[in-house]
Amino acid sequence: MINLWLQTYIVYMGDRPKGDFSPSSLHTSMLQEVVGSKASESLLHSYQKSFNGFVAKLTEEEMKKLATMEGVVSVFPNEKKELHTTRSWDFLGFPQQVRRAAGAESDIIVGMLDTGIWPESDSFNDEGFGAPPSKWKGSCQASSNFTCNNKIIGAKYYRSDGRIGQGDIASPRDSHGHGTHTASTAAGQPVSNSSLLGLGSGTARGGVPSARIAVYKICWSDGCWNADILAAFDDAIADGVDIISLSVGGFVPKDYFQDSIAIGAFHSMKNGILTSNSAGNLGPGPESITNFSPWSLSVGASTIDRKFVTKVKLGNSMVYEGVSVNTFSLDQSMYPLVYGGYCFEGSLNNTLVNGTIVLCDTTSNGENQLKAGAVGTVMQNGGFTDFAFSYPLPATNLGLENSSEIYNYIKSNSEPMAIIEKSIEKKDELAPYVVSFSSRGPNPITSDILKPDLTAPGVDIVAAWSLATTVTGQEGDERVVPYNIISGTSMSCPHATGAAAYVKSFHPTWSPAAIKSALMTTGKFFDQMSVVTNTDAEFAYGAGQINPAKASNPGLVYDAGEADYVQFLCGQGYSDNSLRLITGDNTSSCIDSANATVWDLNYPSFALSSPQNKSVARVFHRTVTNVGSAVSVYMPVVVAPPGFAVSVEPSVISFKALGQKISFVVSVSGVVSERVVSGSLVWDDGVYQVRSPIVAHSYS
Repeated sequence: MINLWLQTYIVYMGDRPKGDFSPSSLHTSMLQEVVGSKASESLLHSYQKSFNGFVAKLTEEEMKKLATMEGVVSVFPNEKKELHTTRSWDFLGFPQQVRRAAGAESDIIVGMLDTGIWPESDSFNDEGFGAPPSKWKGSCQASSNFTCNNKIIGAKYYRSDGRIGQGDIASPRDSHGHGTHTASTAAGQPVSNSSLLGLGSGTARGGVPSARIAVYKICWSDGCWNADILAAFDDAIADGVDIISLSVGGFVPKDYFQDSIAIGAFHSMKNGILTSNSAGNLGPGPESITNFSPWSLSVGASTIDRKFVTKVKLGNSMVYEGVSVNTFSLDQSMYPLVYGGYCFEGSLNNTLVNGTIVLCDTTSNGENQLKAGAVGTVMQNGGFTDFAFSYPLPATNLGLENSSEIYNYIKSNSEPMAIIEKSIEKKDELAPYVVSFSSRGPNPITSDILKPDLTAPGVDIVAAWSLATTVTGQEGDERVVPYNIISGTSMSCPHATGAAAYVKSFHPTWSPAAIKSALMTTGKFFDQMSVVTNTDAEFAYGAGQINPAKASNPGLVYDAGEADYVQFLCGQGYSDNSLRLITGDNTSSCIDSANATVWDLNYPSFALSSPQNKSVARVFHRTVTNVGSAVSVYMPVVVAPPGFAVSVEPSVISFKALGQKISFVVSVSGVVSERVVSGSLVWDDGVYQVRSPIVAHSYS
């Protein structure tokens, strides 16, 4: 049966053609061959600045016909992606007084693709800022409710279908809070005495407070759509940003050139711009990472040494400690305590629950309890308790055993009573470790490229917030705040973005791969990310937790450019025709790259896969560039994964100049006896220790 329903598709056509080029004419002409006179009506948007392609409304049959046309790399649906911050920088050993590149940091432009921004926040004050850098080519969609300044130098919003939902704002202004939070984490000005109603008090600041921010609003109340993501990439690249930060991802893994973020990141890389991506919040299962292209930076979420706990005290004086971010202080000493079952929508008896604290068998967002008149809720959390959420009423999450004891107390007392206290801060002695929700590797498309690349703080982060919403954004929540505490790889991504921008400020000519290498090979907590708290090892934390101060001076870097990634793609089976379109180079050919295996990509980590208990041998070719001491001699220090032998040739590398490149070969052989076994290679000259993980695994 032929499907005649119209759906929105993205037609990706690779690099922007050289010379004079009229995208809308070309795209309309292509559509005319498929849909006839409805071509102009079908065409929704043309990508024309940084790559080639368009968005169109098509039937399934029309989509299939377009996919076979000359010049088309891929056609994929305009599907929705989802959104995936005072103490975190200090915890990383990156104090406010850290060495800065005088003047250069203010020339760095951080492109934030998110829900927009709240421009009036103190985090984006432009006092002391001069005019935008001359390289800036972007613009500000100023309106009656939004203006830019010398801190927020550009702002645009995108909605390909033109439909603005209830509660959304047709401007770059943030009505959600998420984009304001991520932007201030990456590049916000220092703001002292910041907190969420007293919780997490301190100085909120970004990694590069002197950098500029360019805002690209791609996310709305109903999600973040592929067509808008690509439109923002198209503009950001042409506008002249230095780093792109994107705390957004899909639900299932896609081929590199069927995924809007991977496509945008590839063209960013071609133009010298590193894209920093959140790994996703689908952990802790394996292969749950959703942003994993080798040309982008994939960031997992780890903890800092602060956590929030919330106590519930019963009428019998028993006290139980749960997790939540609870800013409420109840005004009585005790309230009636009732049992509400699962507390699903419509399941609560309002007469029974009104004015009480209700015990629920499962965790929810608290809206049902609030609507039923509860003054607070205690929820059983049968899963993970390594992060905390905010709720629109006093709430705490307890484990099964404690929840059962409270249930027994209710059943054995005629007048059970309880009180939920305001949250308190406690030191987390186990930090840093990767939080349970953080998506894990291995890379679901190319299992021998280690992902995520690294980890950064993403749990209970304090950062700026939008005054157009509330703490939770849920019905009944009346707390409008300038700073909020939230968790997610969405929060870890802008930490890595800020770190990358910091490195870029010292090394403005470094490629995206060089910056990424510097971050990956200098992870401060690599050794402390023990298997005790991270049984997924490198598939949870990659090369370790970022150490921005050290990354600015890494000693050696593993560099790579477009040609290296093209050779990698050749080895992955991409055709000459597709790669010529993607690169815009008609001479591209995979014939000369027949030996360009995944193990030859000049990546700062080493990974190999094999069926469990089967022998495997791999050879990795790598090249390092000297960016440390002009004259230096490095020796390899190898820790082989259990069950493996590792050799490095040559056994010494000697540099006589900065910028000099030296190649070496790493041979790894053995048997994968477990799901994942870990080791490392460190190049050490007595001053610099350049560390890369070696990981063997038996995931399919």
